[in-house]
Amino acid sequence: MIIDMPETTTRAINGRLLKERDEGGAIALGRVLTLIIDTAGHDPDESIDAANDASREHPCRVIVIAKDTKQRSSNLDAQIRLGGDAGASEVIVLRPSGALDSHLDTLVMPLMLPDAPIVTWWPYEFPDNPSEHPLGRMAQRRITDTSQVARPTAGLQRLRDAYKDGDTDLAWARATLWRGLIAATLDQPPYEPVRKAVVVGESRHSSVDLMAAWLAYSLKCPVEIQRFKDAPAITQVRLERASGDIVLDRPDGKTAALRQPDQPEHRIALPIRQLRECLAEELRRLDADDVYGEVLVKGLAKVGE
Repeated sequence: MIIDMPETTTRAINGRLLKERDEGGAIALGRVLTLIIDTAGHDPDESIDAANDASREHPCRVIVIAKDTKQRSSNLDAQIRLGGDAGASEVIVLRPSGALDSHLDTLVMPLMLPDAPIVTWWPYEFPDNPSEHPLGRMAQRRITDTSQVARPTAGLQRLRDAYKDGDTDLAWARATLWRGLIAATLDQPPYEPVRKAVVVGESRHSSVDLMAAWLAYSLKCPVEIQRFKDAPAITQVRLERASGDIVLDRPDGKTAALRQPDQPEHRIALPIRQLRECLAEELRRLDADDVYGEVLVKGLAKVGE
């Protein structure tokens, strides 16, 4: 169900939600968090679809801030999505204009679930300091996505300079399976130090940088990045040891080959993770991701040393 509410107020939106709850059942009960999505000037539908899928694991109220394309003064258009159009959540799309666009925190506050954690997500461009942004100050978790900005590496540097507990980036979640496989491999004998690590991947994909930073921070070894245009995200991680190299290779973005000295080659399903999977992973925890913080702040500077 999609309900359009042009030139409305937050009071009217809350009233309509209560009306739909009374007529259609308990819509907003059992929600575990409020997810605020700031899409800036981009089409919000992809982000809403990802939030709807993630809401099946984390039922929530989704508040979407979408830029109003009309040149007007202090107006608010809204849309409420319920039922099949909202997954296991309820979606409120706000299109503020004029002065309302400068007071987003006071705009969304009346619509948030009481006594529920708040997560703010910037699917595209994000502020230089997410924790000081009006929508970031009220949130326990702040999610960015450096893979969607024009200069991903520079975006990571901005996040590093402004990092606060509760910040995270979806590029980190996209590398979770890689980190797990590499860690499991190093837990097996022989327990030799890694002399050098090499990460190969797409030239602009920020998961490549975070993977390299994690290896540099965790293994205390030199890390080299090899970048190739149009590669499918991370394509290879190579760890050089005295007994021979460990190579995790995924040239097609679907299936990886794990090669180790004196062992047969192992084939592993390792598809590129979808946006909804990464978002659902980040919504599983509402405390600070200490490992991400240490890798971002300390490990990123070690890459290339």
